[in-house]
This record gives sequence, C-alpha cells and structure tokens, in this order.
Amino acid sequence: MYPVSRHSQRLQLRELTIDDLDAVLAIYANPEATAHLSFEPRSRDQVGQIIARSITSATATPRSEYALAVTTRDGNELIGFGRLAMDPHQQRAATLGFALRPEAWGNGYGAETVHLLLALGFEELGLHRIWGARAPLNEASAKTMLRAGMVEEGRIRHHVHVRGAWRDSITYSILEEEWQARRDN
Repeated sequence: MYPVSRHSQRLQLRELTIDDLDAVLAIYANPEATAHLSFEPRSRDQVGQIIARSITSATATPRSEYALAVTTRDGNELIGFGRLAMDPHQQRAATLGFALRPEAWGNGYGAETVHLLLALGFEELGLHRIWGARAPLNEASAKTMLRAGMVEEGRIRHHVHVRGAWRDSITYSILEEEWQARRDN
C-alpha cells in the first residue's frame, strides 16, 4: 500500500520524504528523545540513511515496513516517527514503534500515534496481531500503549544491547478482535 495517509483529529501519518531529514534528526539525535529507545542518538548521516531506506522500502512489493512521519494536521509540522514492520515469524502480524519530539510529550500525541498505526494495521493491512515493546523505565510508553488498547504481555530478558549494556523489554500487543471490539463500543 503506497502512499499511506491516515489522520485523526489532530495528527496525520504520511510517507517520509528527504525533506524530513532535519525534523527526524531533531528526534533521533536528541539524547532525551532516545533515552528509552533501542539505539543511541544518531548522526545526520545515519538519519539520512534511515530516511532513504524508508523511502525505498515504501514502494517495495510486498511492502514489509511502514516508516511514517507523524505530523500535526493544522500545520503539517513533523513531531514524530511511527513504524509498523511486518513480522516474518508470525502470520498477519507486525511490530509497532514510535518516537516523538520531547516538546510534543504530554499532549496525548503518543496514544493518538499508536491508534493511527493500529488502524492502519488492522483496517488497511488486514493484520491479526500487532505488538510493541518498551524499556522497563519508560512508564510514559506503558501508559500510551495501554491507553491505545494494547495489553501487557510480559518481559523479554536482555532483549536489546544499548549504551554498553543489555536491557530488558516489556511487550504489549493487541489482536484484531480486540481492536474491533474497541471500535464497536
């Protein structure tokens, strides 16, 4: 599916463009924004490579990754990055990830972003299961995923090696019937 364009009352998901480099860099190079992510702050060159790879993968058939810009609807300002990646080990399943600029935190944009990604996965891509993970200390992400209807599943021990140490991940998921029940209510 290309191009992706989904929106909520305040936000929009859209395809990344090379013009998004500085805005994505403002997230991925920021130590505060990446403190709980699975990687350390990225360089301008690394972010450029991520965007270039995302642009290329957007038109692949079949498409296995949806790396998308999260923008405000009123000003089209990029405030975040959202991603659905098809899980090659599960049928009709994907992993979810998201990151927002620190200035956008605390406004409900995280839950709105997750909701948009879930809607894309279930309503347009026909997925059965979507899951995501967070760092154990990232309580904001826990609240965000729970608010979007995801269920905490458990802990993957020593899941990510970042900042010179192994870190656990706490996993969450939602099934298509759970998504549908939330939509019907």
